[in-house]
Amino acid sequence: MVFKRSARRMRWLGCYRLGPKWKVLLVFVGIAFAGQLLGVLFNKSWVQPERSRSLFSLSLENGQGPPLGHCRPHTHIMFLKTHKTASSTVLNMLYRFGEEQGLRFALPVGYQFGYPLSFIAQRVKGYRGPHVAEFDIMGNHMRFYKPEVEKVMPPDTFYFSILRDPVALAESSYAYYKNVAPAFRRAKGLGDFADNPHKYYEPRLRNNHYARNLQWFDFGLDHNANFSLAFARRGEAIVRRNFRLILLAEYFDQSMVLLRHALCWPLDAVVSFSLNARQQVPKGRSSWVGKVAQPAPLALTDTQRRKLRQWNALDWHLYQAFNRTFWMEVERFGRARMQAEVDLLKIRREVLAGVCLRDGGRPVEASRIRDKDIRPFQSGLVKILGYELQPGLDNATRQVCLSMIRPEIQYKDLLDLRQFPHAQQPLGPANAVGVVAIKKDSLPFVTGEHVGKDWEVKARNQSIHRVYNNGKLR
Repeated sequence: MVFKRSARRMRWLGCYRLGPKWKVLLVFVGIAFAGQLLGVLFNKSWVQPERSRSLFSLSLENGQGPPLGHCRPHTHIMFLKTHKTASSTVLNMLYRFGEEQGLRFALPVGYQFGYPLSFIAQRVKGYRGPHVAEFDIMGNHMRFYKPEVEKVMPPDTFYFSILRDPVALAESSYAYYKNVAPAFRRAKGLGDFADNPHKYYEPRLRNNHYARNLQWFDFGLDHNANFSLAFARRGEAIVRRNFRLILLAEYFDQSMVLLRHALCWPLDAVVSFSLNARQQVPKGRSSWVGKVAQPAPLALTDTQRRKLRQWNALDWHLYQAFNRTFWMEVERFGRARMQAEVDLLKIRREVLAGVCLRDGGRPVEASRIRDKDIRPFQSGLVKILGYELQPGLDNATRQVCLSMIRPEIQYKDLLDLRQFPHAQQPLGPANAVGVVAIKKDSLPFVTGEHVGKDWEVKARNQSIHRVYNNGKLR
C-alpha cells in the first residue's frame, strides 16, 4: 500500500512538470527512485527508527542509485572547506546528511574556526578536551592544522577536500573579496592586478592571502614561499597524506559520484543545487543564460590568465597534480560506469528542481526572494544568487526542499540551536579579524568569512526568533 501511494505521489511530483523525453527516462529509473521522494516519509530510518524519513534518508535496501556493494556508510567526516570552490554546496550536503541521521557537528563559535589563523581545537563549540566529546562531522572554514583537528575528530575520520583551477578561483575571489583584500582593493580590475601583482600585493597586510595561492594557504601551507618544484612536491605530499579524496570543482558531478562511493552514501545524499553562486549576466541582459561573458572588472586576456597561473604557481601545481589523480580514479571507476551515474545524478537533480524550485530551478537575485530567511548574503562586485521554493508544498516536502537551498550561515545557526538549545548565544564574532562596515540601508553585508559584529548580533537574534516557537524548537 505504501509503495502504491509513493508511486502515485512520485508521478504527481515529477512527471506532470516534465516533457515526454524525461517521462520515458523516468520509467527506467522509476523503480530505483519510487518511494524516495516522499514515500520514504512513511518508512523507518535505518539509524533512528523513531524519526520520519525524508528525501535523503538512508536505506541501503531501497536502491537509491546503483548498488554500492558491501560497505558501511561513513559517519565520521572532515571536509576542508576551501574558498570559492563550490565548497558551500558540499557543506550543505554534509549538513543535510548529518541532520537527517542525528549526527553531532563540530561547529565554530561564530561561522569559522578562527580563520585565517591556523585551526586550534578550542575553536570548536562544546570542545572539552581531546575526545572528551565525540563529534561526527566537521566542515566550516578553517586554515587546516591536522594535529589540532585530530584532537576533535575520531581516528577513523574520512578526510576530503575540493580544488579549483586557480584562474577561475582568482576571478571568483576578486569578485567576492574586492573590498576585503588590500591587493584587490587597490587594483582597477582583475586584469590590472594580473598584469603586475607585485605592484598591489603586500604579504604582511591582513586578508591579502585571498590574493595569492589561496588553496595552498587553506591547506595550512606557506602560500608566500618562492616556487620550486621540490617545495611544491613536498606540499603536495603533505596533502596526499592528510586527505583520502580531493574533488575538482570543474567536474562537480563526477566528484559527487566518487564521493558517494567513497562514503558509501545513497545517491540522494549527493544531489544538490548550486549554492552561493555569483551572477554572471552582463549589464543589459535580464535573463539567466548560464555561464556567459564575465563582467568587465573580471575580464582577462589569455596572457593575463597565464600570468595568474604563474602568480599562483603553488596552487597551479596542486591543481594539476590532483587533476591527474582525479582522472586516474575515474579510470579505475570506469568511464562508462561514471557517465551512467552522472546521467542518473542529473536526472535526479532535475526532478527535485521541478518539485522544489520556482522558475524551473533558475537561480534568482536575493532581492527577488520573498522569504527573507533564505536570502543569501551579499558581498563584493557581483550579486550572490539564491532560490525560491515552489508555492503550495506540503510541510514535509517543504522542509526537505528548504534544506537543499538554505544558505550556509542560516543553516549553521539552525544546527547550532538544535545542538546547543540551552547555550547562551554569543553576541559577537568568534574571530575579530577583517571586520567590515555594515550598510544599514541594504541587505546585510558580509565578506563570507569575516562577519561584522553588528550584523552577527542581528543575524543570530533573527535566527533565534525564526527557529523557536514558544520556547521549543519547531
